[in-house]
Amino acid sequence: MNSVPRDKAVLQLLSVVIPAQNEEDCIASTVEHLHVELRLHNVPHEIIVVDDGSTDGTWTALESAKGRVPTMAPVKNPGPHGFGRAVAHGFANMTGDAAVVMMADESDDCRDVVRYWEKLNEGYDCVFGSRFMRGGGAIDYPKMKLLLNRLANYFIKVLFRISLNDTTNAFKAYRKEVVDGCQPLIAPHFNATIELPLKAIVRGYSWTTIPITWRNRRTGTSKLQLREMGSRYLFICLYVWLEKYFSRGDYRRVDK
Repeated sequence: MNSVPRDKAVLQLLSVVIPAQNEEDCIASTVEHLHVELRLHNVPHEIIVVDDGSTDGTWTALESAKGRVPTMAPVKNPGPHGFGRAVAHGFANMTGDAAVVMMADESDDCRDVVRYWEKLNEGYDCVFGSRFMRGGGAIDYPKMKLLLNRLANYFIKVLFRISLNDTTNAFKAYRKEVVDGCQPLIAPHFNATIELPLKAIVRGYSWTTIPITWRNRRTGTSKLQLREMGSRYLFICLYVWLEKYFSRGDYRRVDK
């Protein structure tokens, strides 16, 4: 069951963290569309794009877009590189009291960022999006990746006895106290997508799920290498599972 939200202070600033590696063809349009959507809905925000060791023109594209997106703050991850490390670097540079992790390739719908902000302001500590619940959708999802995704998420759902059915999706929202309370983040690669939400659930933060829409990238190539990630995902699952059942609550959130 989802946790019940507690009384929370109204959020002041949303930090959208976008890891980017070799995304010169789409990063400018991603941040521009996001900025327009957030501005239209009066969401106070900053957009932190983390260039994670790109070897193409990603950084040049970001510098060019700065004039059109005044709320964007591009930073470089000096290394070591990896999706999880880029997300952690973005968190370290955020000034907001809430964060959304978003992909650079426009696969995530920027309208859902607004809905995340609204849900967080209802008092939830975390808001998780699901592409596989009523109202959600996954457009042009490769069949083999879809099969592996559903198997992995079912395994996590059973292992942790949770109702969330899209844990592996990176596109999620957190209050800053959750980001701080789930440190240290140790997953260096795409297994970071499951570390933070599972830790947040295990450590007792409130959460809810909303339907979201995902569309397969239209430019560039995916950075997720499935053959390399299986053991890494399993490691993080077991790491957090051991905390859940054997840490005796040492890491659970403490009400102030």
